[in-house]
Parts: sequence; C-alpha cells; structure tokens
Amino acid sequence: MFSGILEKLPLERALLQVFADNIGANELVADLGCGPGHLTAHLNALGLDAFGVDLSSEMIAIARQAHPDLRFDEGTMTALDIEDGSLGGVLSFYSVIHLPPTELPGVFREFVRVLKPGGQLLLGFYGGDDVWPRTFDHKVTTAYRWLPDALSELLGQAGLTEITRLVRAPYEGERFQQAQLLLRKE
Repeated sequence: MFSGILEKLPLERALLQVFADNIGANELVADLGCGPGHLTAHLNALGLDAFGVDLSSEMIAIARQAHPDLRFDEGTMTALDIEDGSLGGVLSFYSVIHLPPTELPGVFREFVRVLKPGGQLLLGFYGGDDVWPRTFDHKVTTAYRWLPDALSELLGQAGLTEITRLVRAPYEGERFQQAQLLLRKE
C-alpha cells in the first residue's frame, strides 16, 4: 500500500530532505509508528541512522521482511524504550492520529525526552480547520484531525520550538488537509 508513496508526495519528500539535512549524516533517528518501514528506509537512504518502532507486531514483521538490513522494534510512543537524549531526530508521520487528545502531552514529552538538545521532530498528521480535535473513521480505528496551531502549542509546552510547517490541500484520493510540523528541542 505504501510502496512508492513518496513519489506522489513531492512536498513531503522535500520536507523529509530538510529534516535529514538539519539533523546531519549518520545521526540516530527513530521513526515512531513506522508501519511497514518505508519511511525508515527513506531516512536511511538520506544518510541518517534510522530505526523504526511500531505498536503492531504485524507491521514490525512486514518492515523487517521488506528491509532486513534495518532495525525495527515493537514498542509504544507512550513509554519509549530509548535512552534519554540519544536521538538526533524523531519522525512521527501520521502516527499520533489514533491517540486520544488526553494522551498527546505525555507522548510529546516522550519525544522531547529522547531527543538531544537541538534534535528535531517531524510530525505529520491530518489537518483540521475548525474543531479540536475532529474524529473520523479510519481503516484501523477512530482517528483524529488536528489543528496545526493547537498541536504546535502543545509541542511548545513539551519543550519544542516550531521551525516550519507544511499545510496543504488534499491531493486526488485524499480526504483531508495534510499537515507537517518541523520542530527543534532547545
């Protein structure tokens, strides 16, 4: 399903390149909610030392089969099994969409805990336009659309500073506005 998806997403691909360039070659990066590992592999191709973490043992098995040379661990964003201050970056691309709003502050604190000072977070999510949060039916389970300003504020409270954001209208076949926030740990 996700094979070759970045070919259809030039803006996201460009932002992933900026993320990698900002972090620097060979830095350790976690792809949290990595799914089948396609973005973990892309980050490695960009020169980062990326590994994936996902709650689903099935997704981890798929990622390991598709990318046997990369590291994939089963785990949860609410309690990461990652050393404090050990990461140059965290990628969380559409992986917080299933979290209830009450869990976001704790997850964002976990992101900050594992990042080095100056480390970066790239967060991708479905954008909302008027209601915080707006739920919708998703193939997996209930999902949420988030207001970019509200998420940026929550991330700021956790200790991250917004560098830039990308908010775009849906492409053909997408239902909702797409949004990404690039942030730095001070």
